This record gives sequence, structure tokens and C-alpha cells, in this order.
Amino acid sequence: MGFLSQEQNQQQHRQTGWFSSWLSVMIVGIWSISIALGMVHSLNAASPSQKNDPGLIINQMASVDSIEPEYQLGLELYLNTCSTCHIPIPPQVFPTQTWQQIIQDEQHYGATLQPLDGPSLLLMWKYLQTYSRSIPLQEEAIPYRFNRSRYFKALHPRVEFSQPVTVNNCTSCHPGASEFNYRNLTPEWENSP
Repeated sequence: MGFLSQEQNQQQHRQTGWFSSWLSVMIVGIWSISIALGMVHSLNAASPSQKNDPGLIINQMASVDSIEPEYQLGLELYLNTCSTCHIPIPPQVFPTQTWQQIIQDEQHYGATLQPLDGPSLLLMWKYLQTYSRSIPLQEEAIPYRFNRSRYFKALHPRVEFSQPVTVNNCTSCHPGASEFNYRNLTPEWENSP
């Protein structure tokens, strides 16, 4: 009788162990999903005070384009990474191929940068890829300077530049460029055709 009881105890212990393992996996899964949903919600919904804050770094109305929620984190990474050294440049001024080279190259216009990797690189790349346009490589070389980018020229169709265009002189016409606001122009350009 003791042998049967011991066997029944072992069987009951195996069933209980399987159930508790399964229950633990379910609890961790539900907890993980809750955290993920909370993070997505917090990224997609700014508080009312943030939506009305004119100093908010990403002002959707003043930015070049409104950004879809799934690319918002990529934009934030782009701004936090690139605008520490220079004003953030809208993705539209360069072709997709230029951005791909820029974010992968350690040599960045004369400076050596630590390369991006992992999720940060992927999120930033998805943002830049989505909001820039490709060029057919058979037709032209990949431009690395504004004055060689046909997209930059298309965004400034009737502008005659008196000096070479660099990232440092964008603010002469776009006073809010350091806040990624390229919609507001200086008075002499506000009513230009």
C-alpha cells in the first residue's frame, strides 16, 4: 500500500509541477503584454500638457511632415542622436541611399562616430527610410552634400543661395530648424512664391 501511495504522490507532484510551470508562464506572459501595451500607449499618447507645450522637441505641426505613431520612436532616436552635434536635417532632403550610408558610416563628415547598432539603428533606419525617397542608382551618384541632392533642390525651387549650403546655415531662413521646425521661415521668405 505504501508503494502505491508513493507512486500516486509522484504522479500528483508531476501534474502539480506541470500546472504551476504553465501558470507561471501565463502570468509572465500576461505581465509582459501589459507592460508592452503600456509602453505603446505612453509613446502614442502625449499628455494634454505636452500636446500644448510649444517647447516640445517634436512639434507635429511645425515639423516637415506629421509622423505616424509607429515611426515616432525612430524620429526621437534620430533627433537625440543627431541633433547633439548639429541641427536635425529632415529626411526629405537626401535620398534613402544617402541616409543608409550616413547612419552606418563611422566617418561622418570629418568626425568619427560610434556606430549605431541593434534596435536603435533599426528604429532610426525605418523612420529615415519611410520619410525619404530612393533614387535610381543608374541615373545618378549618391549625394552627400545638400548642393548635390536633387531632393534638396526640389524643396528650394526658386531659392538662390548666396553662400554654400551647409547644415550650419539652415537657420538663416528656417529660424526654428534647431527644434526641427522647417515650416516657419524668416520674414523675407514667408510670402515668397
